[in-house]
Parts: sequence; structure tokens; C-alpha cells
Amino acid sequence: MRVTQTMLSQNMLRYISNSYERLAKYQEQLVSGKKITRPSDDPVIAMKGMAYRTNLTEVEQYKRNLSELYNWMDNSDAGLEQANAILQRVRELVVQASNDTNGDVDREAMGKEIAQLTEALANVANTQVAGKYIFNGTDVTTPPVTIQGNGTIEVFNNSDAFMIEVSKGITVRANIDPEHVFNQDLFDMLKELQDELLTNGSDIGSFLGNLDTHITNLISERAELGARYNRVELIENRLGKQEVIANQILADNEGADMERVITDLITQESVHRASLAVGARIIQP
Repeated sequence: MRVTQTMLSQNMLRYISNSYERLAKYQEQLVSGKKITRPSDDPVIAMKGMAYRTNLTEVEQYKRNLSELYNWMDNSDAGLEQANAILQRVRELVVQASNDTNGDVDREAMGKEIAQLTEALANVANTQVAGKYIFNGTDVTTPPVTIQGNGTIEVFNNSDAFMIEVSKGITVRANIDPEHVFNQDLFDMLKELQDELLTNGSDIGSFLGNLDTHITNLISERAELGARYNRVELIENRLGKQEVIANQILADNEGADMERVITDLITQESVHRASLAVGARIIQP
């Protein structure tokens, strides 16, 4: 086979061009810290990277959902704590009013305080978080308690569970059941108690049993909320570990071995310099 000067020149230029491509590849890996910069570099790594990124995106979304869930549960617990303090104060007044040493003026003052406590309890029931009523089930745009002009209170409870997804296939209830805490029977009882005090009624002690029942229901609902809170913390810890693992897998899949890249780059530079030197000898002026 006859080898011409043109063939030598073309082959030399092709090899030098390939050498430049390899140099560019190693330089990109060194700068970016990744094995590939485009899917065509390694389709298998690219496909795995897409799957790992999808998993990581899901974890990040679940963490945002957890933040919303914590917001609801923290505000619900604060509302229940305030409601419990109000009912405990009402109970103190009932016990105090049951004493025959109280005069008409004292009972009237207690009745007025009961009226203020009832209004405060209604305000707690209408607690809003980011413009949503957290004590009215899934009907977050409607206040559960309405105070009428004559002082009476109407309750429109929605007991549906407001669920938030915190992991794949796992949802947790964010709200409490308002029917167990802020129900019509409670506000009717407080109104009757207020009227009984203002009219100097003598049957004040009979309200204690009903009041204790409502306090017990509130405490039970708060305990159930606390149990869910503990579960959410466990889920948050698991999501945090999943995020760390997903990031590690993604780095292992796409991250370049920097020591190897530097070694390959130095080796390729030496090969390239040798190619240029040989080419200069082949192609003489």
C-alpha cells in the first residue's frame, strides 16, 4: 500500500483532534466535578440520575408538606391549651358561685366574666392559619362558630379530616375533630350558666358534671394530637435520612473521581504534547 504525504497529514490531524476532545472531556469533568455533562456521554448514568433526582424532589416536597403539617398542629395545640385554660377558669367560677356566701352582685360579676370567657372560647374556635380555619375540618373557608347579635352562638362543625401527605402513600391528619371540643352543647351550656348567674339561680352546681365532661374531651383530643405529633417527628427523621442517602447516591452516580480525572488529564496532556512533537517532525516545511 502506498502511503502519501496527504494520508500522513490527515491521520495526524485526526489523531490530534481526538486528543483535543479527550482533553476537553477531562477538563469539563475537572471543572464540573461530574462524570457526564450531557446525557449522550453515558445514557445509563443519565437515566439513573433522573430517577435519583425524582426521588430527591419527592423528599423535598414531603418536607415542605411536613412544615405545613407542623404549622397546623402547633397552632391547634396552642388553641387547645388556651381553650383548656378558659374552661378551667369557668370551672373555678362555677365552684365559687356554688358557695352560698356570694351575693347577687358577686354572681352578676361572675356571669359577666362567663360571657367574656365564652366569647374568648369562640375566638379560639375561629383560629386561622394562613387564612384557613383550622378547627372546621376540610371547610377551611367558613368560621365554625358565629356569634349572633343577641349574644347566642351558633356552631357549624365540619368533622372531616384534613389530611396531608408526608411520605409516599402515607397521610397524616392535620386537624382535630372540633365536634369533641367546640360543639354546640358546650356553648349552650355556657349560655345557660351565664343566665343562671345573672338571674341569681340556685342550680349552679349542676353544671359541674357537664363542664368536666367537656374538659375531659378536650384533654383527650389534645393527647391524641400529641401522639400524632410524635409520629410526624419520626417521619421527619426518616425523610431526613432518605434525603442524605439520595444525595449520596446521586453524588456517587454522577460525581467524578477527582484523583483519577487529574491523573488522566496529566497523562493526556503528555500524550498530546508528544503527538504535536511527532506531527511537527512528520510535516516538514
